[in-house]
Amino acid sequence: MSDLSAEFLKSRRRLFGLAYRMLGSAADAEDIVQETYLRASRAGAAELKTPEAYFVSIASRLCLDHLKAARATREIYVGHWLPEPITDTDGITPESAAAYADDLSLALLMTLDRLSAHERAAFLLHDVFDMPYEEIAPIIDRSQAACRQLAARARKEVRTGRPARRVSTEEHRAMLMRFARAVAEGGEDDLKSLFADDAVFYSDGGGAKPSALNPIRGAGNIARFIVGIEKKSAALRAHRRVEMAEINGAVGFLIYDGDALDQSVSIETDGEKITAVFAIRNPAKLGAIAGAGRAQ
Repeated sequence: MSDLSAEFLKSRRRLFGLAYRMLGSAADAEDIVQETYLRASRAGAAELKTPEAYFVSIASRLCLDHLKAARATREIYVGHWLPEPITDTDGITPESAAAYADDLSLALLMTLDRLSAHERAAFLLHDVFDMPYEEIAPIIDRSQAACRQLAARARKEVRTGRPARRVSTEEHRAMLMRFARAVAEGGEDDLKSLFADDAVFYSDGGGAKPSALNPIRGAGNIARFIVGIEKKSAALRAHRRVEMAEINGAVGFLIYDGDALDQSVSIETDGEKITAVFAIRNPAKLGAIAGAGRAQ
């Protein structure tokens, strides 16, 4: 194995973590990682004095190019776009004490998606991957001062969208199970009581599966929507199988129709109420996580 290949293998998972956070797509992140290796191989070993920084520089530029190209595709996407869920998060979190280093939540990824590409890059490289602004500047083709401003704007947006406190694993699991019981029992009032007044239900079918085309807002509207869906799908329950899995770092559900994964369901909670639900049904986003859970 060449020196470059050996160094790349050490950085591969972290490069995937960066690209996934930038793009919100595991499939696209994997493509970025492969292209990073090819470009580094063509360039040779001249930059191996700081190999990981070299790989990060290539991957970041590729992500910025990809985001420009993805803009047009996103404009014709059917319904509300959600990030692609992942279940394997080992090795893609920086070994860092940074506030956002271990946060791979769908809520954070959606916040990042609302930022400009350069804001996203400056924030992730500095606040998550601990890269100094003098190294970020040439990567995103901005001055150090501009990089600081970009990261500051992104940081403010991320903090605004972040829960007041991060709940424990136990609290999250308990709320998820309360949600599952309320859905199974079909009580609209019980469901409504679980949601914050300003809760949001996001659904992504990508035009391939039925889903709510727009986010559903408000506890009462969400409860009515879920009860309605459960009534319509009552005949399919005999074929339904539910598994628990760690989705983007927090426990959620994988729901199967027979042997086929129909959707992943994740929640966001402040410990008292559910603040968001993310239901991903687009088959193109589910292939990598099918079979990752454990039966309930």
